[in-house]
This record gives sequence, structure tokens and C-alpha cells, in this order.
Amino acid sequence: MWRLCGINQVPAPDRFQATMLDDAQRDSSGLKDTPNNDESAGAKIWSVYISEAEKYDKALVERWRSDMEGILIFAGLFSASLTAFLIESYRTLTPDQGQLAVALLAQISHQLAVGSSNSSAFELPAAIIGGSSPTAASLTCNILWFISLCLSLSCALIATLVEQWARDFIQATEMRPSPITRARIFSYLYYGVQKFSMHSVVELIPLLLHSSLIFFLAGLVAFLHPVNAVITILSAAFLAVISIIYFTFTVLPIIYSDCPYRTPLSVVLWRVRQGILILLAKFSYPQPQADTDEESSVPPCYQPSQDKSSMVEVMTRHATQQSTERDQRDYRALVWTVKSLADEEELEPFVEGISALLWSAKGRRKLYDERIKG
Repeated sequence: MWRLCGINQVPAPDRFQATMLDDAQRDSSGLKDTPNNDESAGAKIWSVYISEAEKYDKALVERWRSDMEGILIFAGLFSASLTAFLIESYRTLTPDQGQLAVALLAQISHQLAVGSSNSSAFELPAAIIGGSSPTAASLTCNILWFISLCLSLSCALIATLVEQWARDFIQATEMRPSPITRARIFSYLYYGVQKFSMHSVVELIPLLLHSSLIFFLAGLVAFLHPVNAVITILSAAFLAVISIIYFTFTVLPIIYSDCPYRTPLSVVLWRVRQGILILLAKFSYPQPQADTDEESSVPPCYQPSQDKSSMVEVMTRHATQQSTERDQRDYRALVWTVKSLADEEELEPFVEGISALLWSAKGRRKLYDERIKG
């Protein structure tokens, strides 16, 4: 029939030909997923890397997602509440039309009453005619609340973007079945996250939201100032208490590495502390020349190698270094473990590990003798 119509029918390619065509197009576009033989020999090693990287990256992404979801909910509710306050305070920036109307009616009534007498006409106050300017408290309140609203909406926007970035990150690492290709994509994207400081961007979002809340409370004090002095004092005292508590939560993890309290400003102050210690070490304790055998006179607390450590690294070092406090923590942890094991199935692995804890191939281990005697 095709030939009768003068049309040459082109046979459709079979599945094998279509597959070959897709492979050729993918190879020509640089998306070839098959490594060479030398690289394939390390597939098992890269599979181990993928397994460990997936655990870390997926846990990191899930933490980001959960944080962003909480921030989105709080930012949405906070922005809605703040908008209601702004609707009320925005009116104080414009002249009161009701007061102006009352004054005009009073002037008309006075003119009708005096009639054609020689009594002096009632003059409308110039402040009412020209419109009174907003007070300092009104300006301060609206400025702080508008800044707070902008910060809150910015947090919601950035949180939405972070959720999208996290979703794209996971999707990009699952596009190729080859272990070597996936491993290289994992490392490429993760080091890109470090290169562009995505962790800092994620940590910035709660800081903006907390700043928005502080601006709102400060604006609330300014809003209540012309209303009542007692309420203003109580609000200011509450704001001061909240600020002191927030500052305490910020500073405590910098002083005590085992402190569970932390705010987004803690990391910022930690980095500031690092910079100050490095400057003190640089100017107060000059480093010896590289070609001399002179030892550095910098105290351990000012060593740059120590200052470059993150808060997590310092916490890990304090938790694992040899000390009396660590031995006491180990003892309490083991005692708690024994008391919490109720079933024989749970207790059996613990009992089996006692022999390896006390004895080695070379003989008796003396590390836990004091704890056993105690």
C-alpha cells in the first residue's frame, strides 16, 4: 500500500539497533558509563566508598531537610503574625484622617454658629491641616518590624532553595549504576559543597531567623512605648532576659566543648576566637626561621594548629584524650550498660567481650584493673 501511494516505507529499527543507537549517542555526548578494564579492577573498593559516602551524605541531607522544614513552618507562622502587627502599626505613619474630619466639622459648626457676627473665625490648627509627622517611636517600631519581616521571608526563600539543592544532590549521585562513576560523582559534588561553603549557608538561615525574632521584640518595645510605661518596661525586661539567655547559649559551647547548648552565632564566635588566637600567636610569639633549629615559644593554647580545629574536632579530642575524667566516664558508661541489659540475649555479647577486654595474645591487659577492683 505504501508503494502504491509512492512512498518508500522505512523499516523501524529493532530493539538491538535502538539500543546501539542510544549507546552511541550517549558515548558521543560524554555520558559513557563504562570504565576501562584497569578502573574496573577497583570496583569493589569504590563500592565500599559509595556505601560509606551514602551513609554520611544521606544523613547530612536528611538533617538539612528536617531543619529546613522546621524553619519553613516557623517562618511562615511568624511572618503571618508579624504582618498582623504591621497592619496595625503602619497606620501611625500616615495622618489620622478621622481626627482631620472631626476638626473640619468643628470648624464648619463654629462658622455656622457665629453667622455674620464680627466674632473671630475658628482657625484649624496647622498641625492638623498639614498632617502630623510620625513620632520617633512609630518610626522605630515600623523600621524594626519591616526588617524583621524581610529577614523572615528571606529565611523561607533560602530554606526552600536548600531543600531543592539537597534533593538535586542526592538525585545526581544516583544517576549512574557504575560504582566508579558514582564514587567520582559523590566526591566531586561533596567537595563542591565544601568549596562553595554550603554548610555556612545552611548555618546562616537559623541566624537570620533568630535575628528576625530579636528585631520583632525590639520593635514591640518601641510600639508599646507611647501606650503605657509599665508595659514597655516589662517588655524591655523580657527582651533583656531573652538576650542574656541567648548570649549565654552562644558562649557556653565555646568555653565547654561538652555543652549541648548552641546557637548559629556560636560557630561565628568560634571562628573569631580562632582568628584572634592566630593573631596573638603571630605578633606576640614570632615563629622561628625555617632554617634554624630553634623551637617555637608559642604556648600550646596559641598554637595555630589548635586554632584551625573546628568545634567538632575539639570536642572529639577532649572526649578521647587520656585523662582521669575520661576513665570516670568510661566506668559510668560500662556500669550503665550492665544495668540496662535486661535480657540474656542482650547480655551475652557484652559478657563475650569481657575476655577480649582483659586478655590479649600477649597476656593480661592492665588498663581496666582499677575499675574492676572498684
